[in-house]
Formats: sequence, C-alpha cells, structure tokens
Amino acid sequence: MTATPVISINDISYKYDGQKSYALENVSLSVRSGEWLAIVGHNGSGKSTLAKILNGLQFPESGSVVVEGLELTIDTIWDIRRLVGMVFQSPDNQFVGATVQDDVAFGLENNGVPYQLMKTRVLDALDRVQMAEFLNQEPHHLSGGQKQRVAIAGVIALRPKVIILDEATSMLDPLGRDEVLKTVRHLKDEQGLTVISITHDLEEAAKADRMIVMNQGKVYKEGTPHEIFKLEEELIGLGLDIPFPIKMANELSKKGLHMPESYLTDEELVNELWTLHFNK
Repeated sequence: MTATPVISINDISYKYDGQKSYALENVSLSVRSGEWLAIVGHNGSGKSTLAKILNGLQFPESGSVVVEGLELTIDTIWDIRRLVGMVFQSPDNQFVGATVQDDVAFGLENNGVPYQLMKTRVLDALDRVQMAEFLNQEPHHLSGGQKQRVAIAGVIALRPKVIILDEATSMLDPLGRDEVLKTVRHLKDEQGLTVISITHDLEEAAKADRMIVMNQGKVYKEGTPHEIFKLEEELIGLGLDIPFPIKMANELSKKGLHMPESYLTDEELVNELWTLHFNK
C-alpha cells in the first residue's frame, strides 16, 4: 500500500501579470515523506515559481496544493508555513536579528513560543547545524556557508515537516555548498525531514533520492538521479549541465577505458578508477 504523500500538487497553473505564457501549466506531482526530492530546470523553467507556491508565497490560479492533508488557501497559509520551511538563495536577505541567536529566535517569537521553550529550541537548532559557538556573533561577520547554516537553524527551530532549499547553495563556494548539503542531509536522516531542493546545479541534484526536471512550466521527466542522467543529450538540449563525474566517465570511455556505469559523485568515480587500476 502506497503511503499518503506529504505534499500533493494537483494540476496547478500560474501566470505572472503581463506575461502571455504560463510560468506553470497543469503541473502535478507528489512529494514522499522523508525523501530528498530535487527539482531542476534552467532559468524560466518554472521551478522557482513552484517553490513559492509550495510555501504559500504565491497561489495557483487553478488546481490545488495539499500539505499533510491540508489544502493551501488564504485561510490555511500560516498553518502551511508551519509545516513547510524555506531557505532562500541569499542568506543575508533572511537575517533580521542583531545576533545569531536573535535571528534564529525571530520565527519562534512570531509564533508565540514561550521564552524558555524558545531558548531551548534556539540552542538545539544551532547545535544541530554546528553553529552553537557563534551564538552571540553578528550574522554579517559569518562566512557564506555559516550564514546559510544559521538560516537553516532558523527554519528547523520551527520544527517543519518539509524544508525547501530554493537555490540555497548557488551563491556559495564549493566548501560552503558542501557544508550546507551535509548539514541538511544529516538533519534529514536524523529527524526524518522531507527535503525539496530547487536547483539548477545537477551535481547537487545528483545527491537526491529522486529528481524532477522542469521545462517551460511543465514536468518534463521524473526519476532517480541514475535514470535522469541517462538522458544526457536531452538534458544538455534543455540547457542543463551534466555533473563532472559523468562527463569524465564518458571521456574515459571514449579513450577505451571500460566504465560499467554512470557515476554521480567524484567519490564514486575515484573508487571505480582505483578498483580498475588494482584489478589490472
């Protein structure tokens, strides 16, 4: 028996004022509880509009969005936002507190969480993202990866069921990106969080459990990362780049080195090359 999805998107459409074409057109998909779902696509594919609708920042013109059995409406918007937290592209745009702890506490204060419970949740959230030692630090003194981890702490302190990463690593250097993704993966595994990653970075998407490719406001393809990356030429045709390990494996195959499968991470590729070397 299939479990009820944590989010169901049913035939939604959305058009921005002054635009002839739909940003989203008849989109339907579901998000399974506890999974990491990556939604990818080029700029203008509809993925960011979808993220805003999932968090109630915009409402579909038609169709429905159901989160944990609750349909998104103007009357349920705040209930939905308690279930679905969002981490945006630029962490600086999310900071409102003078210190790290003030910033993480902000959402809890707005939700009327009692002071002692709020204090416990702030410390717990910062500890979970390895930022507890920066409690009294001013946010603008932090690195990009640290800022984004504080932004994540502000979301998880609210105890959502789902976290949406809306291009949340796109402005970070490789080290900061790795910090953030490892933090979210740890939280997902530890707390059973559902993660939706909205991204154009296919190397980030390769780490997901499942991928959805958007194109021209519609769902183009859906599958596991291995299934999606078999569509290499199609993805390139859509303006999407291919993860480096896949490119490298293809080049090595052209040089006559037998590569038995596609590799989604650098580690997978290096391990295979190491194995081939010692099996000669």
